[in-house]
Amino acid sequence: MDSGIGLLAATAAVRRLRPDADLVLSLDPDGMPWGPRTTEDLTSRALAVADAAAAHRPDALIIGCNTATVHALPALRARLEPGIPVIGTVPAIKPAVAGGGPVAIWATPATTGSPYQRGLIEEFADGVRVTEVPCWGLAEAVEHADEAAIDTAVAAAAALTPDDVTTVVLGCTHYELVADRIRAAVRNGSPTPSPCTAPPGRWPPRPCAASANSPPPRPRPTAR
Repeated sequence: MDSGIGLLAATAAVRRLRPDADLVLSLDPDGMPWGPRTTEDLTSRALAVADAAAAHRPDALIIGCNTATVHALPALRARLEPGIPVIGTVPAIKPAVAGGGPVAIWATPATTGSPYQRGLIEEFADGVRVTEVPCWGLAEAVEHADEAAIDTAVAAAAALTPDDVTTVVLGCTHYELVADRIRAAVRNGSPTPSPCTAPPGRWPPRPCAASANSPPPRPRPTAR
């Protein structure tokens, strides 16, 4: 589940890992973007999207949206577990800092500066400098295929990214859909950006958001 077409990036990642799986895609195009919404409104919409997916009786629910995970994960787990395990997705800070260089997290304004993301930084940054970069309007521009707005939003976020950053974390599934533009914009200021989860030679990541520090699902009951 996701707010909009960013779900395509998360779906592609799951398909690579489980080509045999039947996937149900649930999104909220009328309510997108979720980033500027209040926590209460976002949670309400996320629950509706999750309920639509749950009606198909999936083995698990993957929240592709970082913003929904940061703000609505407890409510989603309370609604669906233990019957359906809920797997959240958060910015990939832990693998990003493994390289040791300064890190920037590009995320929605709702994720940037949130207590959840700040907690991830405190827990996993391990002394590495992490810059939180709010990407105003980028997810919306990608959703609506607004080329000019995409370029403007990417340029604005790149201007907030320190020149010495060596790793950029993509903290929203929509951003992967314009990864080439992000790479070009960051390289203009920082010649050696590197992936947080991609194999050597591949930048940006597949999704950089799906990380080792993502909230773990609770176990499914033993009877299946």
